[in-house]
Amino acid sequence: MSDNLSQDLKSLRIERHRKTGDRGSRMWMVLGLLLVLVLLIASAVAFWPGGSLLGNLGASAREVEVGMAVRQAPSAGGIILTAGGYIIPRRRVDVSTKVGGRVEELMVDKGHMVTAGQVLARLDSRELQAQLAQVRASKAAAEARLKEALAGSRPQEIQRAKAALDQAEANVRTTKFNLDRALQLSKAGVFSRQLLDEAQNAYDVAVAQTGVAKENYELARIGPRQEQIELARAQVAEAEAIIRFLEAQIENTVIRAPISGTVLERLIEKGEMVTTGFVATRGAKSALVAIANLKELEVELDINESDISKIHLEQECTVSPDSYPDRKYTARVREIAPEANRQKATIQVKVAIANPDQFLRPETNAKVNFLEDAKEIPAESRIMLPKTAVVSGPAVFLVRDGKAVKQAVRTGKELLGQIEIASGLEGGEQVIVRGLEGLADGDRVSIKR
Repeated sequence: MSDNLSQDLKSLRIERHRKTGDRGSRMWMVLGLLLVLVLLIASAVAFWPGGSLLGNLGASAREVEVGMAVRQAPSAGGIILTAGGYIIPRRRVDVSTKVGGRVEELMVDKGHMVTAGQVLARLDSRELQAQLAQVRASKAAAEARLKEALAGSRPQEIQRAKAALDQAEANVRTTKFNLDRALQLSKAGVFSRQLLDEAQNAYDVAVAQTGVAKENYELARIGPRQEQIELARAQVAEAEAIIRFLEAQIENTVIRAPISGTVLERLIEKGEMVTTGFVATRGAKSALVAIANLKELEVELDINESDISKIHLEQECTVSPDSYPDRKYTARVREIAPEANRQKATIQVKVAIANPDQFLRPETNAKVNFLEDAKEIPAESRIMLPKTAVVSGPAVFLVRDGKAVKQAVRTGKELLGQIEIASGLEGGEQVIVRGLEGLADGDRVSIKR
């Protein structure tokens, strides 16, 4: 029994050297599997398009801006002449007044924006108001005289004129009787010659008075003459004309903006006198403010006679102000003076700027590049890109399948920040225009939206 138990215990015992050997073989198996897995991953990374192990696992895609390579027709050729000039407003208005007076109000200052018809200033109008009141009273008197002339004589006036005529006729009869009696007595030698003459004179006076009374009666009966009526009407019309004139003068004391624009200069102050006549160094002034539309700017240049053959009307130009040399503005030749300046041997040229903005200020310097006319070449023969898209080589970076692909190109003329791609592109490619710093061929990129 004891021997059998010992035999059974021996059969259940695990040998130490066998256990250690099995664990070691399993460990080496696991390590082998891990090594195979690492090799597989490394192979996949190595054969991934354009990528390296660190680059594709650790780096994120760079955000870039792209532009489409589009074939387009050229707008103009290269620069054939560069000249300097001054930026000026196309229309500058010095606002003056039609009447003289003292400035009571001035509502605007330099730099203010105004619209056409806006009130800029007011002048003292009290004297004109007093004159207007006086003329209106004169008009009322003239209208009353006209009304009287049109109404004619009143019945009482006619009766009074008739009574005066009757009285004059009665006086004629009396003086006639006295004259006849004096003649008879004079023949008899009773009356003296002096008394006869007095009787004759009295009769003549009575006859004359009767004639005057008769005319007065006729005038009262038929009323005023047509000439008197026309005179009264003319006096009313004259008063009305003076009233309209004074009302216009009073309206002219309110100074309004003739155009919309910006106040360039304030030439007068409140309390100063403004006049319409000659302006001396001191005293009254002739203008109040200067206004210009800063949306219509141009460059005024003096071109040498020897260079004027390179310029013609409507010629394309580029304008660059000296204060902002990096800014470029498209422009066209608007005016070429018909005569030259003999002393300077120059001809004045004005170039109109297409879309001026707040960076352009009148009376500042600017350079103008006069461009040669566009040549008749087909539109499909030219691709224009921003200069920022071209790197040394020259070359550009294209976007393909999320990667930056470097493409060699041949460049042509430069114009307005653009550069011509003579060869290397077919058109329609996505070209990276911004975000090129440190970019390498094959780098992952994402397009900035």
